[in-house]
Amino acid sequence: MTIRKLALMLCAGALLAGCEIGPDKSIDRGIDSDDLSTMKAGIWVDPNGCDHWIIDDGVEGYLSQRLDKYGKPVCSGIAPPTIATGDFKGGATSIIGDPL
Repeated sequence: MTIRKLALMLCAGALLAGCEIGPDKSIDRGIDSDDLSTMKAGIWVDPNGCDHWIIDDGVEGYLSQRLDKYGKPVCSGIAPPTIATGDFKGGATSIIGDPL
């Protein structure tokens, strides 16, 4: 094994050693901490016409692309582009509320 290969393997090992699993993103860790599965989601349609899940709890907001079982975007046509629909503010906190 050459010194170059050995050096590359050591660098790769050092980089991977610094990797760790990130925080659980399915839980709201804000003022009114709660599991996101208990909040009501709506759908926001992006400018291309594809759906995104949206949740607004009054302090934080959550958005993720809606995907089918093959990982492809869902573009249902449920609303015009750039419009949000559904009870996505249903998880809003009563402590602070949403001024809009």
